[in-house]
Amino acid sequence: MPDTPTPRRFHFISGLPRAGTTLLAAILNQNPRFRAGMTSPLADILGVVMAEASSKNDFAFDVTDAQRAAMLRGLVEHFYSVDDRAEAIFDTSRLWCSRMGLLDTLFPGVKVIACVRQLAWVLDSMERLVRQQPVSVSKVFRFDTNTTVYSRVEALTDPRGMVGFAYQATKEAFYGEHARDHLMLLTYESLVRDPETAVRAVYAFLGEPWFEHDFDHVQYSADEFDARVGMPGLHVVRAKVQAVERKAVLPRDVFGRFANEAFWADPGNNVNGVTIV
Repeated sequence: MPDTPTPRRFHFISGLPRAGTTLLAAILNQNPRFRAGMTSPLADILGVVMAEASSKNDFAFDVTDAQRAAMLRGLVEHFYSVDDRAEAIFDTSRLWCSRMGLLDTLFPGVKVIACVRQLAWVLDSMERLVRQQPVSVSKVFRFDTNTTVYSRVEALTDPRGMVGFAYQATKEAFYGEHARDHLMLLTYESLVRDPETAVRAVYAFLGEPWFEHDFDHVQYSADEFDARVGMPGLHVVRAKVQAVERKAVLPRDVFGRFANEAFWADPGNNVNGVTIV
């Protein structure tokens, strides 16, 4: 009898922008058994299908929950079916933290890695990218040329903004009922200061066998996407994983406003026993 092929495993990366999601994916992608990359459109596609299979569509009364789950699970599986080399797939989206219940329904035992970073430094990193393009404007700010650092921070931290949504989604997952068994928080600070220890913790959380990574030669870029949104460098990963000390570019009042928003840093908040590295 031929050996039964091992089912492909699906893992999910989420969390804050500018907090190491692309870096983590680039590191994991060194493992020939893995496939990982920048944010994919998969979570958005699932959202469209969920909406059309709901009461938004007058004929959706004939669609059962079992059918919905089967369709959505099939979308994930078939999205990556054209490349059958990888044993484990890592899909990245800031939306996954807001869909922990869905992921647990589709893939019982699912694991989600949420990358987090001090919020003030996330915003500072975004502002630094903006200032590197003085003759251009970004889709992130709806191509508005009449902005200031203050209005840009407000736009980013709006509940539907690039940072605000991701922050609230991560917080929801952290305090939610699926956190204990399905969620890991990986801090940017740990990842860049001691990448091997951090990534070993990721492997342990996922139950994947260890692979020797080269943390001095980790490279990734998505120049076409970054140019399209008007923010070159958004997904560029430096070759050597290391902490880089730098001064903040945000005004002191703005930086101070967000300096104490790392809810994961207070052990008293971790009521669900979430793995935090």
